[in-house]
Amino acid sequence: MRTPTQTFPALGGIADLRHVFVLRQPGVDTRTERSRALAELRSGFEGVIDAMGFSHGGIATAEQVHGGEVAMVERGTGLEAPIAGVDGLITTNRGVLLGIYVADCCAVYLADRRGRAVGLVHSGKKGSEARIAVRAIAMLGDLGIHPSDLIVQLSPCIRPPAYEVDFAAQIRRDCRDAGVPGGQIHDSGECTSRDLERYYSYRVERGQTGRMLALLGFR
Repeated sequence: MRTPTQTFPALGGIADLRHVFVLRQPGVDTRTERSRALAELRSGFEGVIDAMGFSHGGIATAEQVHGGEVAMVERGTGLEAPIAGVDGLITTNRGVLLGIYVADCCAVYLADRRGRAVGLVHSGKKGSEARIAVRAIAMLGDLGIHPSDLIVQLSPCIRPPAYEVDFAAQIRRDCRDAGVPGGQIHDSGECTSRDLERYYSYRVERGQTGRMLALLGFR
């Protein structure tokens, strides 16, 4: 069975950019803790990576400690070797695929429309309080990529009234304040808690659930 995925029109028009949001995988029992759930989902993730034209060793993921740190990535480390202590990743290297897991938190895609770099961050309540998206935008600025050249896409995530904090609104506001034009910040407004046929929801499923996987890179 083909692993279901979602793509975003705002990112689709950038030359050589590949992106996907891997949705809930039907028929896979993920009613367990995170590491075991990810093991069950791995073959589906690898199939998507293959379809995107990247190698399994070319992916880099973050440990995701609900903090505000962002790492520069030179090469892939594989699905089983996340980069420790960070919740965000940036790369300027083509052929490196960035990956972030979410199950109610937001995956924030950052893509330079001129093809020089990409960033991907995990931003839930704590990450948004730490303004991790702003940190990633600043790091891209240090590489010479002005915020006006960025396209920002927010993944589906949990939202009020299902959750008491509207961190998606904070992410959008922070990206605007960091200099990204409002017309280049995109958010479908989808709530992960409201559609368990497509998404995993940590809150609704009380932690016994799988993860979506956000993927982003230049070929």
